[in-house]
Amino acid sequence: MEQKLFKNVYPREKYLQKIRPFLNTDIIKVITGIRRCGKSFILRAIINELLSSGIDPEQIIYIPLDRRGFKHISTPEQLEEKIDSMIQNEDFNYLFIDEVQNVKGFESVVHAYQEEGYSVFLTGSNSYLLSDEITTKLTGRYLSFETFPLDFDEYLKMKKFFHRSILPDMRGEFDEYILNGGFPKALEFPNLSDRQFYTREIIQEIFEKDVKTRKRISNPALYERIQSFLINNYASPFSLSNLISTLESEGIKTKPETVQKYIDSIKKAKIVYECNRFDLKSRKSLRREKKYYLADLSLYFATNVDNRLSYGPSLENIVFLYFLSNNYQVSVGKIGNLECDFIVRDPNQNYAYIQVTYSLQAGDEKNTMQLQEREYRPFRNIRDGYPRYIISLDSFRDRKEGVNHINAIDLFLGKEKI
Repeated sequence: MEQKLFKNVYPREKYLQKIRPFLNTDIIKVITGIRRCGKSFILRAIINELLSSGIDPEQIIYIPLDRRGFKHISTPEQLEEKIDSMIQNEDFNYLFIDEVQNVKGFESVVHAYQEEGYSVFLTGSNSYLLSDEITTKLTGRYLSFETFPLDFDEYLKMKKFFHRSILPDMRGEFDEYILNGGFPKALEFPNLSDRQFYTREIIQEIFEKDVKTRKRISNPALYERIQSFLINNYASPFSLSNLISTLESEGIKTKPETVQKYIDSIKKAKIVYECNRFDLKSRKSLRREKKYYLADLSLYFATNVDNRLSYGPSLENIVFLYFLSNNYQVSVGKIGNLECDFIVRDPNQNYAYIQVTYSLQAGDEKNTMQLQEREYRPFRNIRDGYPRYIISLDSFRDRKEGVNHINAIDLFLGKEKI
């Protein structure tokens, strides 16, 4: 069947530019990310780009294994038979397989077409695509492209693409973004309650399809309690012993190994991302001292009755995702007894130190001075010459002690750079 252009596909250039250099190579391209973040549409955007560039539609083989006409495919033999039936010429071909984990043992088939020179693209369940099993089988033969729900810039551009109204006040629009989150399909629903219901369904789908089917979850109630704890304590200091103590105070007896196993499952499902502390004195990563950040803030607001905005952790979470999705390495900085919100390193190995705060203004002069002292103090103990930034929602830029002050919304919209 000849491949046609897909309609109503917003091209997420942020990810397309990362994949574009490898379009015509035989290395396998694996697109990962939390469920419903738009992986399938990125595949379709790549297909649209290939067709628009003049690639013959006969050279493109697209197999969405969760769609009608393809759902029956469950074995390597059936997958190979389907692919062969769609090959129309022997030129350089592009093979796209969506939800590839639906075929157990697909790796041998994918490798066969790769070895024949096909350019292969895969999406699927994170808990499988990130498992030790597939990592071993695809070692040295694939590149993984991590995708995230819409960032604020993409959120606005997708609203414009689908002719949704945008508030003239960017601060008001940013507040809406925090509550709505960045799951692309949520933009289709007019009411916040509908969007939050959709997000809760995503969480349940992740458990049913990504976690329960791949991992042995002997105690679903415990798993859900641990997941709830991580979601409700995002951007806060975390320790395994404190979580176990909390569970015990609630009358829940469990082993540390079980708790850690469930946390690992939640991480592999991409519900949360782990950020370790880095001690600037010892120059070592402190793996026992960490924070967890949400893949999307709607995961918190959809599972809590209270929808009041808490700008401190919310802004910190969005800043973390900004750096992570733009290929920065991110750590929480420990400087003696003080903490720097983030130490970041860009792809060119340039470092920067980051403090995140809702505002550097606190009403009266005394409280403002105390607040600013708290934010600037960690920077004073840093001896190297790497740049330092305070990211806030202030429109007024406070500048002192050689620290750069950046408006968060300007950063997210590309008007400012780190």
